[in-house]
Amino acid sequence: MLPADLRTAEAELLEALRSALDSGPRGRWTVDLRFEGLRLLAPVLRLAQALAEEGRGFRLLFADAGAAALARRDGAGLAERIASVADALRARRGGGGPVPEEPLLLVAPSQAEYDTVAELCEGHAGAVVLINASLEDAAVGIGSVARQRRRGFLAGWEAAYALIPRAGGALRRAHPHDWEVYRLDRDGYRLAASSPQRPDGEQLDALLAGEQASGLAGTLRSVDRLLEGLQN
Repeated sequence: MLPADLRTAEAELLEALRSALDSGPRGRWTVDLRFEGLRLLAPVLRLAQALAEEGRGFRLLFADAGAAALARRDGAGLAERIASVADALRARRGGGGPVPEEPLLLVAPSQAEYDTVAELCEGHAGAVVLINASLEDAAVGIGSVARQRRRGFLAGWEAAYALIPRAGGALRRAHPHDWEVYRLDRDGYRLAASSPQRPDGEQLDALLAGEQASGLAGTLRSVDRLLEGLQN
């Protein structure tokens, strides 16, 4: 069942991330909450606070120094755990930095941080979680060797949690359960299929191409309602 609002999604995310982290000490995990207009900082700080209250060690790393400073301001109780990806890597090169076994939560790293993220991850013995990462290049002006290296690095990651709206439906995964595809029908979102593997684009399009008796306008209104609920 799809979550009704953002707080419900956050509760699902916390449970799924617990399951993922507890499944092995060196996992490589992704978290995706792909809603347009979603302000990610507050949900991430609430997630980190819940993990801290459970006594879990971790580092919360942001894409740049400005984002890390904002997070320390808004999450003062977590300030000692917060840094930028570049600062964490520099600290480790200097003999400090994250504890080798503690999980790293990397928030919204982009293509610009790919090399830093890759080096940090490759040298880290503990789990790593990419939250709303966009590390894949757009294949414009990037050599084929670099693209293959980047895709190879990302191929080994598994989704701990994903909640991704699509036109006419949504894609969801909460570890350890299967991927689920929800199709928007006349009476709301209905489970269309589940699979151990994430469906590719063609499979997803086929699953979402079921009956849409409510018409395009009704579909767009329902998607808007889902987005509004998950942003409040």
